[in-house]
Amino acid sequence: MNRKILIEKAQQARKRAYAKYSNFQVGAALETDGGKIYQGCNIENASYSLTICAERTALFTAIAAGERHFKHLVVATENGVSPCGACRQVIWELCGDIPITIVDKEGNTIETSSSELLPKAFGKQDLDS
Repeated sequence: MNRKILIEKAQQARKRAYAKYSNFQVGAALETDGGKIYQGCNIENASYSLTICAERTALFTAIAAGERHFKHLVVATENGVSPCGACRQVIWELCGDIPITIVDKEGNTIETSSSELLPKAFGKQDLDS
């Protein structure tokens, strides 16, 4: 899949965010190994702990659809911030080490990976010992 298309899909998803408390809209686009794209946006709740980030929305939607192998994740925010700690852990658990593109509202990108965002990640292997 063309990275430009993934960026466009993440930016589109950002516009659908339900961010009435923070006014901080985030969108995500996740590409599977088969080339399918799943979008997600942040969805806030007055009970803040019930809020879900865009990255997890995209990932959980893909998992619920039966997907298990992922190729690339794009996260779109106003100012190009990286995923929160909870999302970093979920990305690592569900995707392993995949490329991640972070894009701001102007289209500026930062290329990284889940292993760069979460070095020495905790995973299933740590539970088996």
